Amino acid sequence: MEFPLAAGREPGRSRRSQWRGIASRARGFTLIELLVAMAIVATLVALAYPSYASHLMKGRRAAAQSHLMELAQRQMQYLTDSRSYAPTEAALGVTAPAEVSSYYTIDFNVQAGPPPSSTITATPKAGTAQAGDVTLSIDQSGQKTPANKW
Repeated sequence: MEFPLAAGREPGRSRRSQWRGIASRARGFTLIELLVAMAIVATLVALAYPSYASHLMKGRRAAAQSHLMELAQRQMQYLTDSRSYAPTEAALGVTAPAEVSSYYTIDFNVQAGPPPSSTITATPKAGTAQAGDVTLSIDQSGQKTPANKW
């Protein structure tokens, strides 16, 4: 009397030999292959991260520059209206965007004169990712410092 074969089982092969065939066909990665792949990824990250961090720093600096330009323009309007420079952002009716206020401190240096003068400065906050950046400033004549960072 012959018994029917189990589903998927080849005639003449024992269960053990059948499993050995499946195991040899379903091979994974070796430890060496995995380590090589991890080394390649680590190298790419080590090369890309400093560039990415620099790109973010430049983007935050550009936001601060844009805000300083807006403040300088508002300062000129304020001078025309009141014959003096505004001492704060609040006097100009402006608040710093979150991307600027999180990384920079905005200061006004106003001198009554004669002639009156105004300098607006954005100083990077200590303890932030922008801490290593330069201090940006713009005066009443539009002079921007440092010139090589504008």
